[in-house]
Amino acid sequence: MEAQLFKGNEAVVKAALLAGCRAFYGYPITPASEIAETAALDMPRVGGVFLQAESEVAAINMLYGGAAAGVRAMTASSGPGISLMQEGFSYLAGAELPCVIVDMMRGGPGLGSIGPEQGDYFQIVKGGGHGCYRNLVLAPASVQELVDLTVVAFELADRYRNPVVVLADGSIGQMMEPVAFPEPIPVPAAPAWAVTGTAASRRNLVNSLHLDPDVLEPHIRGLEAKYRTAEGSEARWDAWRVDDADVVVVGYGIVGRVLRAVVELARRRGIRAGLLRPITLYPFPTVELRRLAATAQRFLVVEMSTGQLVEDVRLALEGARPVESYTRVGGNIPTAEEVLQLVERDPAGARTAAEGDANGH
Repeated sequence: MEAQLFKGNEAVVKAALLAGCRAFYGYPITPASEIAETAALDMPRVGGVFLQAESEVAAINMLYGGAAAGVRAMTASSGPGISLMQEGFSYLAGAELPCVIVDMMRGGPGLGSIGPEQGDYFQIVKGGGHGCYRNLVLAPASVQELVDLTVVAFELADRYRNPVVVLADGSIGQMMEPVAFPEPIPVPAAPAWAVTGTAASRRNLVNSLHLDPDVLEPHIRGLEAKYRTAEGSEARWDAWRVDDADVVVVGYGIVGRVLRAVVELARRRGIRAGLLRPITLYPFPTVELRRLAATAQRFLVVEMSTGQLVEDVRLALEGARPVESYTRVGGNIPTAEEVLQLVERDPAGARTAAEGDANGH
């Protein structure tokens, strides 16, 4: 389709409709409110269901019901609302129900602010609900990628029968950019395990309760095996100018766009910098980070939190290289100039571009 100018919060709904989503249950919250507003207008136009719940707790449980009926279904919220949904996340994962949840992150903790932040990383990537489960997590850096990854999210949700979270900071939802939308796919038929109200589905029971330990343990091991499979095949990332990089800057979402400018500025000053932007926060691009550590001298993780992504980078590298952290919070987005100062302060003695060329690199 020809590119159109769209706000992120509106584009994500259109992407969901094109991906065959036909049910939205939600409760408005800034900076994600336009998602519910757009869904309220557009879902009925395609024969879908929009229902504004009385709370986020109700919305996530309605999502459970829609997913159990075999419908591609979604919800959207921001920090405080996502916190209220965490028990439902666990139920959805435990019952192996596919669904998509959009989290447009705002400042926190508490009511915080409506400015963009990335403080929901631990809650979403590590699984904020109870028990042994994981969310698959996609982190777009533009409105176009928000659209593309929303389509991917529904595919992954069905493939792994698991909640998939599209995790973006509020600036992605609020900005307007040109977007080329994909062609619509046919609305998928309800899967064989779904409860559809027919005689054929009468025996189906969508459930996460297993009182016998010898039944629950293999169920959890099955979930674990599913996540290991995803880790081996679903990790996505954007790597830019990393092949000869001595310092690799790491960040996701809107920060990744800032870091692309940092790399460009650093290269102009003769510093061999590169960018690794995780697109999937789970599965995490651990293999790529370890590959880069074979040649890079240090890593600088930049994020809009007090330091959450940096922990996964350090775990991935297992001490192979120094990992520095730079953070902004409260709705502030780091600038390329302030990050560049840290890139220039080189404790590892990295080569300049000119030095590398002189040595045949």
